Amino acid sequence: MKFNFNLFLITFVLLIGCKEEHKVQNGDQQFESKVKTVSQIKKELTDDGYQIFDYVDPNSGDTVIMQQYFIAFLKRGPNRSQDSLGAATLQEAHLNHLGKMYDKGYADISGPFGDDGEIRGITIYNVPTFEMADSLANMDPMVKVGRLEIEIHPWWAAKGFPLR
Repeated sequence: MKFNFNLFLITFVLLIGCKEEHKVQNGDQQFESKVKTVSQIKKELTDDGYQIFDYVDPNSGDTVIMQQYFIAFLKRGPNRSQDSLGAATLQEAHLNHLGKMYDKGYADISGPFGDDGEIRGITIYNVPTFEMADSLANMDPMVKVGRLEIEIHPWWAAKGFPLR
């Protein structure tokens, strides 16, 4: 029996092609299984106690889920008498606290303001209630010692929209 290189090449290409197509299909299936419908997202949010409402974009006609978040304004507190070492230690503990809030999914974003004003920074809490946001914000070591004070407001934003 004579070796047919062309037949071998065609068979090899077909096998590789089919294998790649299978991988893509598996990838699509995995992706599809992770995609949730709007009604599933809304049910999960309301079951977890979040406040939501629908907003219809007048330009696109798309329905957007609006979710209530809580913005904590971190304001200059009355106890700012720490020396530089004490302030640095508190700052490290403050950043660790905010990191934990982010890692646990309680906070979506935090950051300082770029001026030296009364409001030092914000944290946006992704939790269902004001009380929970207030409790988490008041666990911050800077707040506990009075270097910062917290002022929290409910805030509505489109669920899943990124910052630009």
